[in-house]
Amino acid sequence: MSRPDPADARHYRLVHRTTYTYPEPVTSSYGRALLLPRTTGGQVCHHSEIRTTPAAAEIAEHRDFYGNRSSYFAVTEVHTVLEVLAESVLTVARRTSHVDRIPAVPWEQVARVTRSLRSSGGQRQTDHAAAVVQVTDGALASPMVEPDESVREYAAPSFTSGRLIGHVIRDLTERIYSDFTYKSGSTTVRTTLPEILERRTGVCQDFAHLLVACVRSMGLAARYVSGYIETQPPPGVEKLRGVDASHAWASVWVPHGGWVQTDPTNDQFVDNRYVVLGWGRDYRDVSPLRGIVFTEGSGSSLSVGVDLAPLEPAEVAALRR
Repeated sequence: MSRPDPADARHYRLVHRTTYTYPEPVTSSYGRALLLPRTTGGQVCHHSEIRTTPAAAEIAEHRDFYGNRSSYFAVTEVHTVLEVLAESVLTVARRTSHVDRIPAVPWEQVARVTRSLRSSGGQRQTDHAAAVVQVTDGALASPMVEPDESVREYAAPSFTSGRLIGHVIRDLTERIYSDFTYKSGSTTVRTTLPEILERRTGVCQDFAHLLVACVRSMGLAARYVSGYIETQPPPGVEKLRGVDASHAWASVWVPHGGWVQTDPTNDQFVDNRYVVLGWGRDYRDVSPLRGIVFTEGSGSSLSVGVDLAPLEPAEVAALRR
């Protein structure tokens, strides 16, 4: 696993606060959260914790199928307001992808290698069985990403014969950015890919799902990535879309190149301003919070606040002591 280079590193304090307000008392709440960043290539999480108000009677953490940090909590005190606060300190110094840094192989070759790995099932390469499973999983349809003919038709112009995979990824990212309008609230988790293609509007989750679907429709592997962006634009420059909230993008598997992360919402490869929470087949695998409450009432109101604040190296060192 590659570690951040101190010379290029960016340091952050991440605070994600979720507040549920209920019309009637809740006797108990049981939740599953994916709100703690994972340590992965180019990213190290130094400290993290989840707290609830009222205080949870039990909090536990485990690694899910994808290696994401999944937290469980049980609140048994009667309440009408539940706050879930996740706080982390981390360092990011990943090497940003560029078309010239991605292995120069035609996309058809990537598709052939992907098919070969799927056929092997990890049996022929026992030392890399876990990687084979990840690629196979990323090439299959999932509940929120089921590529149909409309998706394949949209993808086709990016997948011209013999085109190098890096150029395919870059072109597809740019096309989604140009062809679709970011409009908060224009879709829900139930909005289908054909509906997004017809409306030409959506949010970061939709654009990530579309890119993943396009890649899978052509026989390649891709996965949905959940996290955040930090940006401080200079005066007069438009702020990047998707900030100050959970963000989503996609990654595409390339032989000898690993998982190449790209953000169709902002038309760019992922750099040090991105914090990875986790990844999976689609949004359902990495939704920030889900759970069950016991109450006589119905409905609730939800508010979410995210702060991804840069830190100086000395501040990180002090927090780690």
